[in-house]
Amino acid sequence: MDTELATELQTIVDLIRYGASRFNANGLTFGHSYDNALDEATQLTLHALHLPHDLSPVYGQSRVTLAEKEEVLGLFLRRIEERIPAAYLTGEAWFAGLSFKSDQRALVPRSPIAELIENGFQPWLGDREVMRTLDLCTGSGCIAIAMAHYNPEWRVDGADISDDALALAAENKQRLHADNTRLLKSDLFSGLQGEHYDLIVTNPPYVTNDETDALPKEYSFEPDLGLRAGDDGLDLALKILRDAPLHLSQKGLLVCEVGESERALSALLPELSLAWVEFKVGQMGVFVAERADLVLHSKRITKLADARR
Repeated sequence: MDTELATELQTIVDLIRYGASRFNANGLTFGHSYDNALDEATQLTLHALHLPHDLSPVYGQSRVTLAEKEEVLGLFLRRIEERIPAAYLTGEAWFAGLSFKSDQRALVPRSPIAELIENGFQPWLGDREVMRTLDLCTGSGCIAIAMAHYNPEWRVDGADISDDALALAAENKQRLHADNTRLLKSDLFSGLQGEHYDLIVTNPPYVTNDETDALPKEYSFEPDLGLRAGDDGLDLALKILRDAPLHLSQKGLLVCEVGESERALSALLPELSLAWVEFKVGQMGVFVAERADLVLHSKRITKLADARR
């Protein structure tokens, strides 16, 4: 380590400020749990120092040892040179207030649906009774397990086509003691014949082919299977809209994230009543649909979905 650098970086705050400056100077991309250099430098610093992610700012002026500086700066260097997402470097991502194991078997947990989970899906659920729920395209299991954690009376299924993702989800289920969660292998709904749910939540792949090809290097560490969704990003979402009524109870709800493909979906199905959720930071491409509305427009939805591969 540079002697002058070792001398000048004395406290936790010094390290965080230095990391954020280096990240910005090197043009890193942020979009995996954190959206800015300062938060990501904080995440890496506290991880290297074996301190809690929500450490009080009171400890910011605590001095660090030379060995600790080396640990922190080593993580900074990997983040800069290799462009690995911070969550993969630490092996941990926070979602809906819970700590999930995170690695390259699944996308880094980061969906705005976390806010819906913490708010009990209100006002969308209203007073309707929920017994069974499904997280389709569960990946690391974050949505399914968070739903199970906050609603211990619910029976929650998490389904995914990827064996690797399901293995990671199983580790997270054990990590968070989500005993009311069941993990199933299924290509969308194909492995869920006969299963019915009061609430289906899904964050499927929704990035267009062109956008996927142009993503910064940070995203190359994530499975392409979890991102790419055709020329308009709707290849999977349309199939989910088509088949969800077969698996929803009479008054069931579908919650689906389509991100930037929101405009394409609204253009394809202007007649379909979709409630676009407003989050604390604004609209983020998540809609809520009633089963009855999906059934009403099933002919048009089916025609569009069937035209996809």
